[in-house]
Amino acid sequence: MRHTISVLVENKFGVLARIAGLFSGRGYNIESLSVAPTLDPTVSRMTIVTSGDDRVLEQINKQLNKLIDVIKVWDVTQKEFVDRELVLVRVEVSKDKRDELFRVAERFEARIADVGERSVTLEATGDEARIEDLIRLLKPLGIREFVRSGRVAILKSEQK
Repeated sequence: MRHTISVLVENKFGVLARIAGLFSGRGYNIESLSVAPTLDPTVSRMTIVTSGDDRVLEQINKQLNKLIDVIKVWDVTQKEFVDRELVLVRVEVSKDKRDELFRVAERFEARIADVGERSVTLEATGDEARIEDLIRLLKPLGIREFVRSGRVAILKSEQK
């Protein structure tokens, strides 16, 4: 099962490396990782997506909580949350296919980030399923490359 873990950490040099080392040292895969400062500049929030059963997740939580720079850990998967990803997609498309590309972009509320002579770059946000659907529809039009941010998540309302 996939889990989305939210971790508050002290915003210090080496914290990311220690957390990544914890995962790799125990053979756990990080499928997605996003890190950014919070309202408090001394604290960062990490959103980590990983896979494993309940036993694996319990081990991950225990190991994370042992790290000195970790303030709080919680598995948001067990609660109601909102999650989003950002994707930038460059589509190499001829002028006669651009209308179709723009229809797909409009359907997904994607912004046009760049237009070149032979390509268009779209910017879109959404949950994982929405991003996957957008990519699936753009593939036949000629995706040249894409970059995804990874998941960020926040609990709905005042859950703790």
